[in-house]
Amino acid sequence: MLDCRKPRAGSGARFSSMKRTPIAYWLIPAEPARTFFVKVIGDLARRYNAPIFEPHATIHVDSDRADAEEVIAKALRCCGPIEVKVLDVCHTGEFTKTLFVQLALNKQLQRLNRIIRGAAQNSSSYQLDPHMSLLYKKMSIVSRQELARSIRLLFSEITFDSIKAVRCASPTRNRADVEAWRVVAAKSLPE
Repeated sequence: MLDCRKPRAGSGARFSSMKRTPIAYWLIPAEPARTFFVKVIGDLARRYNAPIFEPHATIHVDSDRADAEEVIAKALRCCGPIEVKVLDVCHTGEFTKTLFVQLALNKQLQRLNRIIRGAAQNSSSYQLDPHMSLLYKKMSIVSRQELARSIRLLFSEITFDSIKAVRCASPTRNRADVEAWRVVAAKSLPE
């Protein structure tokens, strides 16, 4: 298990303490990983009274100045399904990274991030740190460590085959913020 308690320098989005509603661009895993992660997230949410959310890897978060449909259309012209190596199950004290699967940063993810950032004409400080969250819940470090050790992943790589634009509260700090997320655009990545 990786020691993920301390965020890496420049990782994650850093926003002011004031809530905003930017657009997050997510990659959605293909089957069979999608069904596996839906089950894991649902089981953990029920077990820990936490919010249920769609499995995803955030590629970019912007200030919502661009049309999400147009941004996704530009991304589709340049990208097909994306394969990403799974590194480990990690945890932090950060609400949106309580328990997560750390993914390897690769050229396809970096390219998609650049395309979306350019299409959105956005200069946000979001830094790509590919991961898929499994649980959003404030927990003690001991509980997080035990939980991270207990998760068994079935995949060494995950293929992502669709992209979604999601309006979300930023920062996301609690269950109500998660439950307020709304998909504003979605498309499958071309084969």
